Amino acid sequence: MTDHLFEHRYTAGIIVGVVFGMLARLTMLRTDYRQYPTYPHGRIIHISLGVIAAALGAVAVPSLFDKNYTAITFLTVAAQQFRDVRNMERNTLTKLDEMELVPRGGTYIEGIAMVFEGRNYLVIFTAFTGSLFTILWGPYWGIVFGTAAILISQWFKSGKSISHAADVEIADVVMEGPDLYVGDIYIMNVGLSADRDVIREHALGLIVKPKNRNFRVSLANLGQRQAMLHDLATILGVYRDSGEPSLVPLGKLDMKDGRLGLFILPQERDAEKARQVLLRVPLLESAVRMPSESGAQPNKGGA
Repeated sequence: MTDHLFEHRYTAGIIVGVVFGMLARLTMLRTDYRQYPTYPHGRIIHISLGVIAAALGAVAVPSLFDKNYTAITFLTVAAQQFRDVRNMERNTLTKLDEMELVPRGGTYIEGIAMVFEGRNYLVIFTAFTGSLFTILWGPYWGIVFGTAAILISQWFKSGKSISHAADVEIADVVMEGPDLYVGDIYIMNVGLSADRDVIREHALGLIVKPKNRNFRVSLANLGQRQAMLHDLATILGVYRDSGEPSLVPLGKLDMKDGRLGLFILPQERDAEKARQVLLRVPLLESAVRMPSESGAQPNKGGA
């Protein structure tokens, strides 16, 4: 009788686990300004992988209850498949990046690929949680803990943005002869008078001020700078065509205090909107540095 009861609970546990795993994947699936995954084929790929991940997490629980530990080894095979998903995303985005007027850059692409791999593991976690508590205590508790697991997945899926790392202010774009400045930060030399006229008419300047020395090092990362420029160009547009190197958006550091000056040529010249967009740019995991955690103390003696 007990075995029969557990068979029913196994079935209910697998169903609840798969359903909540799929719900977790759907809530983490976004087609936003980054235009990836594309609709509909990119979504089909990721939803299909979500079904597989949910099934793996849900079925793992009955295997453990039946002491069929060898069945758990297929999770290692799944991990390898999801690493292949990461490689697929990286290769796809790298190819797409070659056609961008303002590319994402390798650091941004690696971050996106890492996110797609990690979200499959969050689906497994959600499905495992829903299945486990359904088998232990019944479907009601499986639904409760499955919902909690989805909320936890939502928290883990969201990383930090530039607003956590720095303050952003609007700055004047100044041409002193051929020299281009954003505020007091030198950007580049512009040789052609026609390009200087375009810059005077369309350019916007932003200055990013890091909140501490950790973020100062992070904002100096070239990949993080490129991510900022790409998001600004994607949302606001970019006033340039191919073969115009003087009109490429750029970011340059003030070496004295670590401020970052950004020069952009948007189609939509709205300085406040540009500032808000920049504050929402993701702080890339691979760009984060924490020199304050090294334990090294400054030499106050100066020797």
